[in-house]
Amino acid sequence: MSGMLLRLACTTAVAAQAVLVPAPAAAVPDPQRSVAQLLTDLQQLYHQTEQATETYNATAEKLTRQRAEVSRLDGELARARLALQDSRADAGRLARQQYQSSSGLGPYVRLLLAPDPEHALDAGHVIGELARERARTVTRLTATEKGRDALARAARQALDTQLTLTDQQKKQHDDVQGKLAGVERLLAGLSPAQLAAIAALERQSVTAAQQKLATAGALPTARAASPAGERAVRWAMDQIGKPYAWGAAGPDAYDCSGLTTQAWSRAGTPIPRTSQEQWQRLKRIPLSELRPGDLVVYFPDATHVAMYVGDGKVVQAPRPGAAVQVSPLASYPVLGAVRPDQAPATEAR
Repeated sequence: MSGMLLRLACTTAVAAQAVLVPAPAAAVPDPQRSVAQLLTDLQQLYHQTEQATETYNATAEKLTRQRAEVSRLDGELARARLALQDSRADAGRLARQQYQSSSGLGPYVRLLLAPDPEHALDAGHVIGELARERARTVTRLTATEKGRDALARAARQALDTQLTLTDQQKKQHDDVQGKLAGVERLLAGLSPAQLAAIAALERQSVTAAQQKLATAGALPTARAASPAGERAVRWAMDQIGKPYAWGAAGPDAYDCSGLTTQAWSRAGTPIPRTSQEQWQRLKRIPLSELRPGDLVVYFPDATHVAMYVGDGKVVQAPRPGAAVQVSPLASYPVLGAVRPDQAPATEAR
């Protein structure tokens, strides 16, 4: 955890920035609950909020891709309809030609009765080519109609998927707001003494977790970053002080994966948007091999991510009410680490 609970509760900006719907009347926490129990409650609420946020982010990414797919299919369908018009025009022209020639002798009879054999052979070639053109036109018309129908079905399905994702996103938006309101209700019922005690216990917990990693030899030794890693760290550090906002990817506020995604994008290496995708799709490395720019993923469900900056610390957008900051690597329960790029490290200076 980040040690920001006291400041978080003492500012009215939390409610203004994090909660976008009116919160129910604050429930006063049970005075018999211990500081440790209250800290656990807050940690669970923050974790649930980040779970909901990353789910929302994933749906937003899917929706962006789906909108692009709908647009692509609409364009293909428009082109297919124009091609179908051309094919039908060609078919109509050939049909008129065939009708006009049906009143007299057929082309093959005229060929047999022709007085000039050489001319007859030339005419036969022309007639054969006309027959082949008719066959090609019919085939093209049939294929174009089938293609148009298939594209129309795909476009309808893509639009249905987009509408479903839009509905999911709205529900997830409301879910995040509900989780944030729960945090606000709990904090609003705590006294300044309780908040100070919770913040102190939180700092002790992080210190103990960091020491445990050091004792186990899991903390990395000094390693040089790759050139892209240096750029990513430098950009992320420039964001320190900007507020956490769920679903945000800058430039004025960030959530956890919004910060890491933008940092690596600015470094020239696009990475997946959500912490779960970063954990699933990027190369996993041992904690002991971390170098600046690598990402540390937290919680068993990979719902939080931060960027390693060296010296056992990470830069992160920690949670609602806090700002982008440098924290101990063990600020949250560590799941593992991933490396966005495989470029060799820069020379140590």
